Amino acid sequence: MSAGIDAHVHLWDRAMDPQDWIDAETMAPIARDFGASDLSEMLASTGLDRAVVVQSSNSLEESIRLAELDSPAIAGLVAWVDLAAEVGPQLDRIRENAAVPVVGVRHLAHIDPDPQWMMREEISAGLTVLEDENLCFDLVVREWQLPQATRLAARHSGLRFVLDHLGGPPEPGQDMSRWASRLRELTRQPNVVAKVSGLTSGLAPGSWRAADLAAQVTIALESFGPERLLYGSDWPLAELGGGAAPWKSAVEALLDGLSAERARVFGGNAADVYSLS
Repeated sequence: MSAGIDAHVHLWDRAMDPQDWIDAETMAPIARDFGASDLSEMLASTGLDRAVVVQSSNSLEESIRLAELDSPAIAGLVAWVDLAAEVGPQLDRIRENAAVPVVGVRHLAHIDPDPQWMMREEISAGLTVLEDENLCFDLVVREWQLPQATRLAARHSGLRFVLDHLGGPPEPGQDMSRWASRLRELTRQPNVVAKVSGLTSGLAPGSWRAADLAAQVTIALESFGPERLLYGSDWPLAELGGGAAPWKSAVEALLDGLSAERARVFGGNAADVYSLS
């Protein structure tokens, strides 16, 4: 069995990289700094070995600092670069003093002022560089952006796309049909995989059980299959919904019918997709 990998975590030092999106009142559990030692503790609590750190702000300087974190808990970095500019020199800057391999790039497309950001020609040129570099592109999108993601994946059939947080499904009890339909369209692109992540960060601690999230996870399983799903805690945002350990236990419960495939979801797929040594 391959070592367990959490495919989606964040780290931040707010003195260096302010996280202005964190509201100290409504997001009190994450209104502090999170470093590599905190990550090691979280991984121990979930029984996993390493994690992929994902950028938190559209900042090259943040990515440079994250790449310099030297910790056995960090398997790789999904960095940020300006895809509308020269990508190669930006990657060189991140890698210059890196202790962590850059395994992908992400842009906060779900909050970009341009609702058509993914469709811009200069972005397409930047994605071509990622393909040449054998890097992935993480898609962080809202449900209404899934059709754009589908067109983008079709346009760049040689690039691996990783859909974060299952593309933002509705919360428990809400209508899943439009999200499910758009997700299934995206899964027809064989170069797209998805992270089972981020489903509890918007839910109050203690207000949910694994069964409440069964519909979202079942649709993802039926659409992608276990060979194209990656477990991610979305820690420390998982603390908003009660913590990473309860979320990990919920995913395990929802994948209870799987046996050999579970090792793929909890590490093997991440190792393959992100080319982790």
